Amino acid sequence: MVRKRVVVTGLVQGVYYRDTCRRVAQEYGVAGWVRNLVDGSVEAVFEGEPDAVETLVRWAGQGPPTAVVREVEVREEKPEGLEGFEVRSTAAS
Repeated sequence: MVRKRVVVTGLVQGVYYRDTCRRVAQEYGVAGWVRNLVDGSVEAVFEGEPDAVETLVRWAGQGPPTAVVREVEVREEKPEGLEGFEVRSTAAS
């Protein structure tokens, strides 16, 4: 099990980024969460099997068709044993 936190910048709010991220994570069996940040970026945490998490990290660099991703910052973290995937409310960056 691995855990990665990503912060995605660009045109990533108002383009169904969070909902699409949730659906893709569920499809690959990845746990975690995604939320908007007040600076216009999106933050997400992905936990699961290494290949599945890497698939989500790659997806984060593209996002849904209407997104324009400028940059993705990726940090490895210690897994917490999360279950399920949720869209969280906006948080301060």
